[in-house]
Amino acid sequence: MTEQRQDLYFNLIDQLLRCPNGQEPEVLEAQPELIDAGFIQTVLQVATGFAHQGNQDGAQFLIHIARELSKQLGLYPEIPKKE
Repeated sequence: MTEQRQDLYFNLIDQLLRCPNGQEPEVLEAQPELIDAGFIQTVLQVATGFAHQGNQDGAQFLIHIARELSKQLGLYPEIPKKE
C-alpha cells in the first residue's frame, strides 16, 4: 500500500468520525474506490489506537464500520444463528 493511499484512507476515516450521525453511508459512497481490504485494515488499526488511548466510543464506532464494510465486501464470514 502506498503512502498516498494510506493518507486517503486516513482522510476518509477522519470524515467518518466528523460527519453527522447517520451520514456515514453517504461519506463512504462518495469514495467507493477507497473501500477495500486495505481500508478496512486501516480502520481497525485506528480503532486499536483509539482503544489504547481510552477512546472506547471511537473504537467501537470504527469497529462497527469495519465489520459492516467487511460483510459488504464478502470478507466477513456470516455465521448462521442457531435456533
